[in-house]
Amino acid sequence: MKNQAYRMAMLFDFYGDLLTERQKEFYDLYYNDDLSLAEIAENYDITRQGVRDIIVRAEKTLEDIEEKTGLIQRYHRTRATTATLKELCEQIQTLNRNRLGDSELNALCAQLSEAIDDLGRE
Repeated sequence: MKNQAYRMAMLFDFYGDLLTERQKEFYDLYYNDDLSLAEIAENYDITRQGVRDIIVRAEKTLEDIEEKTGLIQRYHRTRATTATLKELCEQIQTLNRNRLGDSELNALCAQLSEAIDDLGRE
């Protein structure tokens, strides 16, 4: 269940602005504020089924967009690759410190580490 909630949050974070205002509002109330369908329906004076239909349509829209763009998948791959690069850079720096003591190599590793950090912030 946690994975589904995480996925829905990621979809909303990436593509939420592409939903209608009503879809955004109901989706946010349901997933982020943890309101039930009945609570949302009562607050907006519509049926529980009406709320469900709006949320299901929003979910479908977000899933379709992700299927077409793959941005979230790319985001996760980039984060994993960035973490790997960061670790490899740290290993090179450690080897250099312990074996070579080359200041040029150390400077290059520092630049590489900074570039990796920049990628991680995007």
